[in-house]
Formats: sequence, C-alpha cells, structure tokens
Amino acid sequence: MSTADTDLLSAHARGDAWAVARAYLTAADMAAEGEDNDRAAFFLTHAWVFALEADDPLAEACHERLRRMGRV
Repeated sequence: MSTADTDLLSAHARGDAWAVARAYLTAADMAAEGEDNDRAAFFLTHAWVFALEADDPLAEACHERLRRMGRV
C-alpha cells in the first residue's frame, strides 16, 4: 500500500474531512501525472466533496479543475 493510500485511509478513519480532501487531491494529481484523466476526475470529485464538507477554500480550486476538465 502506498503512502497516499495510507494517508487517505487514516484521514477517513479519523473523520478528518480536511485531510481526506487533501489526500484525494494528492491521488488526483498522481493520476493526472500518469495521464489517467478519468481516475484523476474521480479523485478530484471526492476531494471537492470533502473540501465542501470541511468548508475548505480548496473546494473552489477543485471545482475549477473539474470545470476545465469538462466534468461539471
């Protein structure tokens, strides 16, 4: 299991929406680097949802990236 996976599972277990959003954003960035746009959009959508839940300003950036990808 990768560090990103461990971070994501740990953040979920703690119920830390802020950390979950960032872990999903990291996963989205990794998928995008590998040019897997569907996977990147999947993780980015989750980052957006958890950022919204945490009232985190990151939500706006996630939404904008999804918009540029044609996903919202």
